[in-house]
Amino acid sequence: MAAAIFSIMIVLLLLGFPMMIPLIAGALVGFVTLFGGLGQLETMIQQMMAGIRPASLIAVPMFIFAADIMTRGQSAGRLIDMVMAFVGHLKGGLAISTAAACTMFGAVSGSTQATVVAIGGPLRPRMQKAGYGDSFILALIVNASDIAFLIPPSIGMIIYGVVSNTSIAELFIAGIGPGLLILLLFALYSWAYAVRQGVPTEPRVSWGARLRAVRAALWPLGFPVIIIGGIYGGIFSPTEAAAACVLYALILETIVFREMGLRDIYRTAKSTGLITGVVFILVAAGAAFSWVISFAQIPQAILSAVGIDQMGQIGVLFAISVAFFIGCMFVDPIVVILILVPIFAPVVSDVGLDPVLVGTLITLQVAIGSATPPFGCDIFTAIAVFKRPYMEVIRGTPPFILILLGVSVALIFFPQIALFLRDLAFHGEAG
Repeated sequence: MAAAIFSIMIVLLLLGFPMMIPLIAGALVGFVTLFGGLGQLETMIQQMMAGIRPASLIAVPMFIFAADIMTRGQSAGRLIDMVMAFVGHLKGGLAISTAAACTMFGAVSGSTQATVVAIGGPLRPRMQKAGYGDSFILALIVNASDIAFLIPPSIGMIIYGVVSNTSIAELFIAGIGPGLLILLLFALYSWAYAVRQGVPTEPRVSWGARLRAVRAALWPLGFPVIIIGGIYGGIFSPTEAAAACVLYALILETIVFREMGLRDIYRTAKSTGLITGVVFILVAAGAAFSWVISFAQIPQAILSAVGIDQMGQIGVLFAISVAFFIGCMFVDPIVVILILVPIFAPVVSDVGLDPVLVGTLITLQVAIGSATPPFGCDIFTAIAVFKRPYMEVIRGTPPFILILLGVSVALIFFPQIALFLRDLAFHGEAG
């Protein structure tokens, strides 16, 4: 049965169907095979509805909506200007500013693709004018956007938390350490690239201009305060933080900055609704598919075949990393989380791994896979946004991917990179 399900899904993918169709088809074939016909089809519908029932999923459309409002308004631009004012004059400063801006926007949007659009649009022309090669620019934007998947709020972490029944608040806090480490390493590589290529530095900005840039960015900086501070301080749940972010974004762009009117809000809400519809159909289809493969005990058969039950914690973490990295090179990250998390969940429990550590590692892997050839979704977002050929977009990616994989290995051997802040915030101790 497993061979038939996956064969049908692969054929449908190759024929160009959107991912929701192969997922639903795979689940349907599984139900027909298990129950000898369509007599139990209502069970499949029940599983799909159960997949989108968790209240914590409400945070997904609200974070998407808040990010869309920011992108269309002034908030994203003000964050970019503030970062540029402080590091733009350093060697490689413009590239460092781009990576930092991706990180800061990730602390608001939680979406890699939104970050590619919001940050890449205004900064790519400035980097080209400054003398950076376009392959480096595109690779930096695509890979630095991965940090948005780790820095809270992370849509990937929300989906993982729902599927695995893990605390989303703890996942959010755990993503901060790895995200900042990646930013540091990207900054060092950007400095080395600028030195090697002889990229000229930007003029130093006066302290007066820096203070003005900080004042201009104070309002947008309220987003991470609401999200991280609210959750850390026990004021908000992640879902409540998402609702607060939407309200804050609306107040900011309509009243404070006066950038958006009712018509703009309507268009933004419509765009968010379309994206949310696609995400929730994927989640529903993934829930039904996961139920089928679990009921048929396919995960146990696959994991037994590769001998994962003989591995210790380190071996299991490496196996999970490889599976998610390869999966996201071909398929949308949300789909990979929906399919693979239920497969690995029993093993994670058996070997006593911390589900928050596993969730952070999985989030990092799906972020890396999203920017990795051949079919990483962020690559095609960059192709569409910047109108550049495929080979030009991926040419500069290997150094960044190596850095990201290095952080993954470090996270496996030094889990406190992720768990230090989580323990400090939720257990009153670090270690």
